[in-house]
Amino acid sequence: MSDVLTPAQRSFCMSRIRSRDTRPERVVRSILHKMGRRFRLHRRDLPGTPDIVLPAIKTVIFVHGCFWHMHRCRFGLVKPKTRAEFWSAKRQANAERDRKSVAELRKAGWRVLIVWECQTRNLGRLAERVQTFLSPLAKQSNAKPALTS
Repeated sequence: MSDVLTPAQRSFCMSRIRSRDTRPERVVRSILHKMGRRFRLHRRDLPGTPDIVLPAIKTVIFVHGCFWHMHRCRFGLVKPKTRAEFWSAKRQANAERDRKSVAELRKAGWRVLIVWECQTRNLGRLAERVQTFLSPLAKQSNAKPALTS
């Protein structure tokens, strides 16, 4: 089956896909803000340019789109019908680059949390996951306790 859009329409649609300040990323930032955490965004001096960096506790958070980074959920398992080889290679390269970035960060002493786009749909569960990940470090950063809502 061929694409239902013209090449110009497809190009326009693809150009609107953002890599920064996405809805899932804003959700995670909102949770961190409610927890009283201070963070930086998109530090280019770190491997993989993490979406969220908590420098005080040497922790980074990547917020990955399920399709683009090949998550094992139903959204990440979708295979494009047009230019399948191109998209497969691109997505595989994304996943490989992610693995390398995480390994480099861990080797440099950073803690890494990966949040998938599908996980941002359940805010309560996501907030618990982030709180659990950051809780061993609460004493180091003098952070406020998490807000429950």
